Amino acid sequence: MAFPTAVNDQITDSVTQANVNVLGDAPAVALANLYQATAQALANAAHNATNNQQQSYVTAQAATTQGVATLYSIDTASTGMATKDILGA
Repeated sequence: MAFPTAVNDQITDSVTQANVNVLGDAPAVALANLYQATAQALANAAHNATNNQQQSYVTAQAATTQGVATLYSIDTASTGMATKDILGA
């Protein structure tokens, strides 16, 4: 102690030790919080990438289905007759 006080020395020592403990733990706690936030951000990024890939597959399947439906909807008989008339066969 720098100078005598009315407070018991054991009390001031315990408070001082508690404060030193908090100051000593602060860098480790801050780094742990950083690691936790980084891990959560990376996990969210991976989840979003997976979800986007799944949604792109759904979009591709819908486009393929629409293309096949368009091909099947073409009236081939009338096209063949028009081609026959044009070619004069």
